Amino acid sequence: MTVPITLLHATPVAIEPVHAAFRTEWPEAEPADLLDSGLTTARARTPELTGELTSRFVALARYARSTGPAGILATCSAFGKAIEQADAELDVPVVKPNEAMFRAALAHGTSIGMLATFAPSVASMEEEFAAIAQGVPATLRTVLVPGALDVLRAGDAEAHNRLVAAAAPNLADVDAIVLAHFSTARAAPGVREAVAVPVFTAPESAVRALRVAVGG
Repeated sequence: MTVPITLLHATPVAIEPVHAAFRTEWPEAEPADLLDSGLTTARARTPELTGELTSRFVALARYARSTGPAGILATCSAFGKAIEQADAELDVPVVKPNEAMFRAALAHGTSIGMLATFAPSVASMEEEFAAIAQGVPATLRTVLVPGALDVLRAGDAEAHNRLVAAAAPNLADVDAIVLAHFSTARAAPGVREAVAVPVFTAPESAVRALRVAVGG
């Protein structure tokens, strides 16, 4: 028996990695995609998540609920507060993209490194990490990989993966590394070759968390 799931995307480069995660982590799920690529464009123009963008994201989540899913997974890391609002309003779980990944990394130590490719998401992700680690003297050190997202959007995933992997040794001294975005997950094999510490990706962790949340 399949379990209907709706995925909320703000960029098309997040779609393939999360579908790959569903195939390995929860093959009984039946994910459907809702994409508003203008969300990422608008978010890149503002240092803060505005009320207008929050309302736009929550409206997308409400529409997703109307399609009848057992749960909703947001795949963009730059909309944390909007995802929380949608989860509070709707009667099915709305899972954030990074919370489960951060928790998995913290199980391996308190010094965590993060490889990111979309700068506007970093501040909110660091705030989310601090909230999750509350009461624990944990640190999150972020390395931004310039140009990686641009080449990925242009269709060169191999160049994206090389750029992300090349930045990984800057975090070789941490307890664990997280790849900040769903789109970055495709670089995981190269990152794992470049460092000796555990490497966590958002899609796999988030799919597992959603499966638990809906009782799959």
